[in-house]
Amino acid sequence: MAESRAVGNVAPHKALTEMAMGYVRSRMLCAAARLGLADALDDEPRSVDQVAAMCGANPSSLYRLLRALASFGIVVETTPRHFILTSIGKPLRKDAPNSEWAAVVFWADLLADNWSYLTECVRTGENAQRIMERQGIASRWSKDPNAKAIFGAVMGTAPAENYAPIARGWDFSSCHTVADLGGGGGALIVAVLNAFPNVRGMLVDRPEFIDKAASRFEKEGLAARCQVIGADLRRGVPAGADIYILKHVLHGYDDEAATEILGHCRSVLPAQGRLLVIEFVLPDVVDHADPQLERRLGSDLNMLTATGGKERSAVEWKSLLSAAAFECQRIIPVPGELASIIEATRRD
Repeated sequence: MAESRAVGNVAPHKALTEMAMGYVRSRMLCAAARLGLADALDDEPRSVDQVAAMCGANPSSLYRLLRALASFGIVVETTPRHFILTSIGKPLRKDAPNSEWAAVVFWADLLADNWSYLTECVRTGENAQRIMERQGIASRWSKDPNAKAIFGAVMGTAPAENYAPIARGWDFSSCHTVADLGGGGGALIVAVLNAFPNVRGMLVDRPEFIDKAASRFEKEGLAARCQVIGADLRRGVPAGADIYILKHVLHGYDDEAATEILGHCRSVLPAQGRLLVIEFVLPDVVDHADPQLERRLGSDLNMLTATGGKERSAVEWKSLLSAAAFECQRIIPVPGELASIIEATRRD
């Protein structure tokens, strides 16, 4: 096999250096999304000059970006300086079915801004927002007028089929009403209602994050079975369900705030009800490299930089639940998923 060649001053076979360069694709995708390249390109080849005029970009610099995107399959250069989108690149269009434009901007731009402060977050224990405020620096999140809309477009808006393994991971058949707290666009509750036709649902989140959910329920024929409620979980949780779900909500909070939210859940949970916390469960010891574990631990650092929250181990989840007068009954791994279902009951 031919030996890999160095790029610039990067020596071949240097694993750590290759890891350090991992941001390169991310920044290219972010630039493509922010410039609207996918929306400017068509199914027929377009010249660099045409695309540059549509995107308000420098033609020479844009050509360099397009060539780089072509090298890993986002576009194809059909003839010199003429490009089309590939099937991989088409979800970068804002109006594409299941568009990934918002997700790319969310991860590669808004959250990447927080990650640039990881060293200081680790040093101080503070999140990036507090560090930036202390330094008098405005975050990308605070400067982008569409930040909340982008967040809302990412959370819970995936196809319901993506959440089917979680919906099948716990038996909801004997339930009357399932409340998905912090459920965003409603993908999880749709998956539960589709899997269990006799169950009714409640979707609860801040109004700005669930404004599109009602129309989704209408389109999927579920409007009569699912109530949409705007609420701030830090202030309270609506009553009326026998099962309450918190999926990837508590990891965004420190222990004090998470306990407060759990307390609101306990105050409305019926005596025979169940709380299902769907989160990553970290091992007590990390004694080997594991790509799946890397994703969960990467999420832990993402919470550190973005919100001040954290991922937790089984011991930590049980302790957190106990602090809010819940008893952990079992932790159920979900096949094919990184998350587990942590089932809890009231401790009276």
